[in-house]
Amino acid sequence: MPIESGSCASARQAKQKRKSHSLSIRRTNSSEQERAGLQRDMLEGQDSKLPSAVRNTLLELFGQIEREFENLYIENLELRREIDTLNERLAGEGQTIDGAELSKGQLKTKASHSTSQLSQKLKTTYKASTSKIVSSFKTTTSRAICQLVKEYVGHRDGIWDVSVAKTQPVVLGTASADHTALLWSIETGKCLVKYVGHVGSVNSVKFHPTEQVALTASGDQTAHIWRYIVQLPTPQPTADCNQVSGEDEVEISDKDEPDGDGDGSSDCPTVRAPLSSLKSHQGVVIAADWLVGGKQAVTASWDRTANLYDVETSELVHSLTGHDQELTHCCTHPTQRLVVTSSRDTTFRLWDFRDPSIHSVNVFQGHTDTVTSAVFTVGDNVVSGSDDRTVKVWDLKNMRSPIATIRTDSAVNRISVCVGQRIIALPHDNRQVRLFDMSGVRLARLPRSNRQGHRRMVCCTAWCEDHPICNLFTCGFDRQAIGWNINIPALLQEK
Repeated sequence: MPIESGSCASARQAKQKRKSHSLSIRRTNSSEQERAGLQRDMLEGQDSKLPSAVRNTLLELFGQIEREFENLYIENLELRREIDTLNERLAGEGQTIDGAELSKGQLKTKASHSTSQLSQKLKTTYKASTSKIVSSFKTTTSRAICQLVKEYVGHRDGIWDVSVAKTQPVVLGTASADHTALLWSIETGKCLVKYVGHVGSVNSVKFHPTEQVALTASGDQTAHIWRYIVQLPTPQPTADCNQVSGEDEVEISDKDEPDGDGDGSSDCPTVRAPLSSLKSHQGVVIAADWLVGGKQAVTASWDRTANLYDVETSELVHSLTGHDQELTHCCTHPTQRLVVTSSRDTTFRLWDFRDPSIHSVNVFQGHTDTVTSAVFTVGDNVVSGSDDRTVKVWDLKNMRSPIATIRTDSAVNRISVCVGQRIIALPHDNRQVRLFDMSGVRLARLPRSNRQGHRRMVCCTAWCEDHPICNLFTCGFDRQAIGWNINIPALLQEK
């Protein structure tokens, strides 16, 4: 038998000494240490076919590993003793420190200060909130009740956009990759009008602020303004749906997706020609919106420009250039002549047309990936969503940094804000729809259980604050739009 060296003997003694302790710190290193010791024993305790030089090198390496574990173990013991000492000093103030939070150097530094100074530093370093970065896991004690009310099925391809009319009768509009835009009765889910004037995917639909006129943007490089006349059918009794808390979820297979062959829009009136066509872009028109008053419209395109048009003459008023990559969305302020455009260049821009003689532009930087949408809220705030899995709330008076950041686990598509309740609805690539308040606190997640909810990417959300039945609408690439009733009584009581 080979003779055991002095270094091996000392290592074995250290190993036996460690076994006599029962501290929890030791368990993180035990498995690796035992494997190293086992390999060393195998090399020492039996004849080996390895050359002597190789065997000696391996033995030396295993010895180094054991010594490293020994040093770590001793250091952990010292840290634990220092933590216990500090806990005793802080016991009078009712505070304790977790050993995982502080390094050895920090502990030694803090041990040299008085009890009051130590307490204050701990509070400042480890318990102060950042106020600018808000985790999506931060939740309120109250939970929203999210109830699915109606499904709107009739498109033959994915739905990119959803919007609600601002005038009576209040109807729902959807824009689809099947080259059509459909208008729906919110109460009955029946298709009222089909617009078929585009020859490309319809990417956006927005309603005129005072007239029964719609604005659609398309992949055929145009935006169309078209008139509709609808007569709402008599509402049928709404089926009693079980109320589901916004935090429940059950995975649903894609095979449960509604069959698009059951076309619910086949028997509704059809509009085939627009009142006017806006034709100044050289690429896909991805979004369009009305300026306040409805006399001008703005479009956003993949040709990296946004255009401002006179609605009556269809003439181009301004071409808004400056983005470095394709635009993804545009939105107008509800009461002022302001426009925001978002882009794949990771920025969004604020265009100011309040002074007729000049128009200014401000650039907002802060995202690290495509900005998928940016929308106005109450006051001087803008909310932006991005493929970088964040949503940021901005103050227009301070462009340098957001006032709140919401971090999620999936890319964010076209968001919308409920102005009255100050709630942001986030549609995600992973089929989720989450609700947050303006400070970044998560309120709810729309249910995807019992065959409810979207089965593919959710593309857009739209609020209808005044509707008595449905106050939130979502659409997705599963070819359907869904109307929800969102009730957050605890939040309203706090306000």
